[in-house]
Amino acid sequence: MSAAPAPVATRIVVRPIGTPLPLGFLGLFVATVGFSALQLGWLAPEQGRAVAIGVLALTVPVQLISAIYGFLARDPVAGTGMAALAGTWAAAGLVTATSPPGASSPGLGVLFLAAAAMMLVPAVAGLSKIVAAAVMALTSLRFALTGVAEITGGDMWATVAGGAGLVLAAAALYAALALELEDTHHRTVLPTGRRGTGADTMTGSAQDELSSVVHEAGVRKQL
Repeated sequence: MSAAPAPVATRIVVRPIGTPLPLGFLGLFVATVGFSALQLGWLAPEQGRAVAIGVLALTVPVQLISAIYGFLARDPVAGTGMAALAGTWAAAGLVTATSPPGASSPGLGVLFLAAAAMMLVPAVAGLSKIVAAAVMALTSLRFALTGVAEITGGDMWATVAGGAGLVLAAAALYAALALELEDTHHRTVLPTGRRGTGADTMTGSAQDELSSVVHEAGVRKQL
């Protein structure tokens, strides 16, 4: 009688990393403030190229870093949201930098409207972290209003979009601070609105946190 096969043990190594969301939200803060200043007339149209280059040099790289580490941290919401933001700001920066000062672009407007719809995906999927989801939802609104402003070329829509951009800036700055403090102190310092599957993130045991890791992308056999 043949012996029963020995059980096979599988070991999954999880690498601890810092949360990339504060970095991505701070990049968002810089970009939305810069473009709001242009839309609200705080900066002369000729400064649009400087703002665009600044966004390309600062916001896009840090959000790409955040996207990569979001996926490495097994958080598809963070990875998807930050990658979408990086691509949208890259497009906006390139068009603004190569267009005449103060010119509107219906083509860019269409891209902003599409990006607004795109940002609803991580916003809805990330409702276990209310603060982060709210920032992504506000980003969707800001992109939609900017898209309408670019398509119509109307000063009123640009002003509304710029105002929404400042509201988004405040939300992004708060989210960055709250999540950074949470990761630094390993406890909630400022409310982040964690609920559902994210409610016990800072208090649950390692077993609770990793019990479903075998079903995550990269571990299961199909994406």
